[in-house]
Amino acid sequence: MVWTLGDALITFNPTSTGPMRYVSSFERKVGGAELNFAIGCARLGLQVKWMSRLGDDEFGKVIYKFARGEGIDTSQVKLVEGYPTSLNFKEIREDGSGKTFYYRYQSPILTLSNEDITEEMFDGVDVIHLSGVFLAIAPQNLAITMRVLEIAKKRNITVSFDPNIRLKLWTIEEAKRAYTKIFPYVDILLTGLDEIEMILGDASEKALEQFAKECAINHLIIKDGGNGVKALIDGEWYKKDAFKVKPIDTVGAGDGFDAGYIYGYLNDMNVEERLTFANAVGGLVTTVSGDNEGLPELEDVEAFIGKRKIVER
Repeated sequence: MVWTLGDALITFNPTSTGPMRYVSSFERKVGGAELNFAIGCARLGLQVKWMSRLGDDEFGKVIYKFARGEGIDTSQVKLVEGYPTSLNFKEIREDGSGKTFYYRYQSPILTLSNEDITEEMFDGVDVIHLSGVFLAIAPQNLAITMRVLEIAKKRNITVSFDPNIRLKLWTIEEAKRAYTKIFPYVDILLTGLDEIEMILGDASEKALEQFAKECAINHLIIKDGGNGVKALIDGEWYKKDAFKVKPIDTVGAGDGFDAGYIYGYLNDMNVEERLTFANAVGGLVTTVSGDNEGLPELEDVEAFIGKRKIVER
């Protein structure tokens, strides 16, 4: 089982491309890095549990029911009064790139505290996946994260972490201070090339090898979008090219890659298979507009990489 923790939002996707100031209509969707990851895992067939707090409002109920409909265990999700469910609006350019504008003041996740984290919550959990987005929302979330990490260490649960740097939510200096405390607990680090450059100031292989050694990170996965991925696993480098796709919307691709990698890890794929599978999931996400609409089912990924033939009619 996979366990993750984080805020979720109602995402408003533009119905046309270009600067948001010129877009007059939007479609309501559901988003949030950790929820996207959970959805990705569930669609691949993994058992996944998501912990969160949502507003006790119409938007919070939309997210809650959506997550349940995806087969995610929402027993640790609560609706709270007095805190509006977070929102974001997306801007999408012609090439699929975009920007995100957050409206998450007084997020319901602020009501979460250390006392809500108990050891019993992690019964049967094989992997804990955390994201820097949760850390960026409020300073007290670092203490909550450390509580989760201490339990993971005590119970020998694998920890996966994606920095998911959001400079609209905090500064790089604040992020670095938090990450310095977290990295020694991390077994699998899933980071973008630009993110690790911001964190370390040097993304050369020598610097990455030294960093992984100092923090005892056995899986250092460097995501580089359309250029593919390179990974330092147990001291050895691996590289895998990205699949050639026509991107429509790149939001959520990193979360999809993370879900694909964890799926491969839990299903004992070798390194080459794991990176190929994760690349496929991330690539497929970009071919559909929306944060998680493009997250594929297992059979779709297998068909995409040539391991399964789908009969259409």
